[in-house]
Amino acid sequence: MTKTLIVPCPICKSPVPREEETFPFCSERCQTRDLANWASDAYAIPDHNTPVDFDLDDEEHKVIH
Repeated sequence: MTKTLIVPCPICKSPVPREEETFPFCSERCQTRDLANWASDAYAIPDHNTPVDFDLDDEEHKVIH
């Protein structure tokens, strides 16, 4: 007996079996929505090289060595 991998669709959370043609999405509509999210910068990969602006006078967030 083989087990079928089923994962939630990243967009609508519907269960999607691995054998589905649109895997990991449940439908072409969800695939298109995901692509649109990437194209509109709704998703972003963090850039760890960007300096963070810290308020060094903020007592609550000071690092004590």
